[in-house]
Amino acid sequence: MSTAISLNGITKTFAQMAEGKNGGEQPGIKVLKGITTDINHGEFVALQGTSGSGKSTLLHIIGLLDRPTEGQYRLNGNDTSTLDDDSQSDLRNKTLGFIFQSFYLIPYATALENVTLPGLYSGKPRAELTARAESLLEQVGLADRMDFRPSRLSGGQQQRVAMARAMLNEPDIILADEPTGQLDSSTSSEIMKLFHTVHQSGKTIVLVTHDENVAQEAERIIKLHDGKIAEDTRL
Repeated sequence: MSTAISLNGITKTFAQMAEGKNGGEQPGIKVLKGITTDINHGEFVALQGTSGSGKSTLLHIIGLLDRPTEGQYRLNGNDTSTLDDDSQSDLRNKTLGFIFQSFYLIPYATALENVTLPGLYSGKPRAELTARAESLLEQVGLADRMDFRPSRLSGGQQQRVAMARAMLNEPDIILADEPTGQLDSSTSSEIMKLFHTVHQSGKTIVLVTHDENVAQEAERIIKLHDGKIAEDTRL
């Protein structure tokens, strides 16, 4: 099985500013402290840990939304440290799909328009994008909600739209940050069933959660504590 994500000695330090009239930059806060692990194509991995453990920071680095302070990160064999911002954006758009706790749907756009949005930068014909978006919304059970704006959708339905949007550009890897964090247990269960369907289609999934029940849905759990890997368990 080939490696999708390779992390070697990843650290992340955030600068902090001193209070008071003298101000000035103080020694930084080290959030990640040498993360080394590989995630293979087709794996379903949960990143688990308490608030402040570094799991979301690590997901942002994996998602090319932030750069590590030190260490090497390879995505599908590409050394991301050698890529400029434009090259990283291109790799991110072609390789990764994102799902967030807060959905991040455009409030004045319909479900169909929200799903289509990531494809507008791909250069593909709008008709092709629309057809794929419609197919994805049908797959997540929203065939009758395509023309609804987010305000007319439940939290679970909004997350389904977000999942369809993440799949539009046919990414190899899906990154999810607390995707059930705003959902009740019944709706969370439905969303996790969709994640299993996506995984069974061959996608790699990396999911951040603090919820033990959600983590147990994955086939591998990487637990972070104080910026380090505390456990790495295959279920």
